[in-house]
Amino acid sequence: MATFELYRRSTIGMCLTEALDEMVSNGTLSPELAIQSMTEALESQVKSKVTIKGHLHTYRFCDNVWTFILQDALFKKEDSQETVGRVKIVACDSKLLLQ
Repeated sequence: MATFELYRRSTIGMCLTEALDEMVSNGTLSPELAIQSMTEALESQVKSKVTIKGHLHTYRFCDNVWTFILQDALFKKEDSQETVGRVKIVACDSKLLLQ
């Protein structure tokens, strides 16, 4: 469960968790299947690649977790791009989370 804690605290993670919780409370999904669905969706269905460029304002490495704060970040996908004034990226080695 700790594997995806970073994603669960993001906006999209909270929305997915809320939707799965509603399905569990309605009896549509079992709690085990809801957890499995979230894990499988993050591992197998997210295929997009994004390029990020921006001014690196701050970076930090603590407890095997990288934190980057970018200003004027440009996110590019195959067919679109978006500029964000300030973005925080938190990244960790997924192999360490499996231990």
